[in-house]
Amino acid sequence: MVGSIEVMMPNVHSNGTISSNGLEEKLDEFRRVLGKSDDDLLKIVGVGAGAWGSVFAALLQDSYGRFRDKVQIRIWRRGGRRVDRATAEHLFEVINSREDVLRRLIRRCAYLKYVEARLGDRVLSADEILKDGFCLNMVDTPLSPMKVVTNLQEAVWDADIVVNGLPSTETREVFEEIRNYWKERISPPIIISLSKGIEAALDPVPHIITPTQMISRATGVPKENILYLGGPNIASEIYNKEYANARICGAEKWRIPLAKFLRQPHFIVWDNSDLVTHEVMGGLKNVYAIGAGMVASLTNESATSKSVYFAHCTSEMIFITHLLTEEPEKLAGPLLADTYVTLLKGRNAWYGQMIAKGELSLDMGDSISGKGMIQGVSAVGAFFALLSQSSLSVLHPNEKKPVAPVELCPILKTLYKILIKREQDSRAILEALRDERLNDPRERIEIAQSHAFYKPSLLGQP
Repeated sequence: MVGSIEVMMPNVHSNGTISSNGLEEKLDEFRRVLGKSDDDLLKIVGVGAGAWGSVFAALLQDSYGRFRDKVQIRIWRRGGRRVDRATAEHLFEVINSREDVLRRLIRRCAYLKYVEARLGDRVLSADEILKDGFCLNMVDTPLSPMKVVTNLQEAVWDADIVVNGLPSTETREVFEEIRNYWKERISPPIIISLSKGIEAALDPVPHIITPTQMISRATGVPKENILYLGGPNIASEIYNKEYANARICGAEKWRIPLAKFLRQPHFIVWDNSDLVTHEVMGGLKNVYAIGAGMVASLTNESATSKSVYFAHCTSEMIFITHLLTEEPEKLAGPLLADTYVTLLKGRNAWYGQMIAKGELSLDMGDSISGKGMIQGVSAVGAFFALLSQSSLSVLHPNEKKPVAPVELCPILKTLYKILIKREQDSRAILEALRDERLNDPRERIEIAQSHAFYKPSLLGQP
């Protein structure tokens, strides 16, 4: 009819999931953006199989894995990691508590090996169980079965998209190896980094190195092809379809089509240009989450104490980001929510609680069985090393004399004394909060927002 308007409704089922046709249209659209021909597979590989890296790969597998003639989704992890007896016994209990998982394993003729491992007659490996959908750091949350590769060269040499799910402490080493496999590539891949943490470098001038910078320097991949994705989320809850959101940050060329490609009804992905603030905040929140866990444990979950800690730690985070970026994204919306959920329930907060309770010892290191790498520990050392440099001195607002920036970050200083120097026990975090000389957190924020302390050299910029 002339003058009528045809309204195209999205292909969404009543339960909120997108139909196969809608997903295939999204996949086809993204393939066109990449210039893929009809007979050329879109190859996506996750590098690193921690909780978030495994869940991210599983989400892509659940959405697009059915279109085998158009996309290939795989995940790499090192081979040979043994699953200890206690974990094997717990994994067996998880399997038998989930009828859908039990039936799937029986159908795939994979159940017997878990029975044998439960009895101690067999030793499972982490890559072996990942193929069946079990991440070693998150066995309570079964994922979809995945294609697992233990040979790094095979995994990455022709990948179109590489998802970095490695801890920041391992990112440089692995991507330096990957560089050797990309020497013959005609065009660089797109890299999405999920890693949270930083390194500090003191020469030629003190500066930070973020995971995306590590990847760029290690591989030579242009910065516009390297993006960061983060947000307020817990990996297991996302896979169980708790509503969540995230931001993908980086160059406009890729972040906009990637945001659309990655978006799901229960996992909303927005795009943002401020890669630096989001990546630095990703590292900072892990630092302060350890302290949050300590405060929660030491005060028997006192809401008042936790709120006081939250006020001070967020003001320090704002201060630090203003040292690094002239106009950082405000600590609001998803950035604030990401900080909140990490302080509330992340593995770093859990680690702080266990340290305060005496159930974990610092001598056990920062790689914890069943949890993976506690990235906040190395980040405490890195941020302290960087911000304690006298060459970065700022004017103290009360004493009116130059001081290292860390002198305006009492919580960071205290965490360094507890976790790195081991000069004090966890109770020192409460003493730092209750110090009568502490200024109103608002004052630290106002100082930061005055732009007087912006130090572009901290990002290696002139």
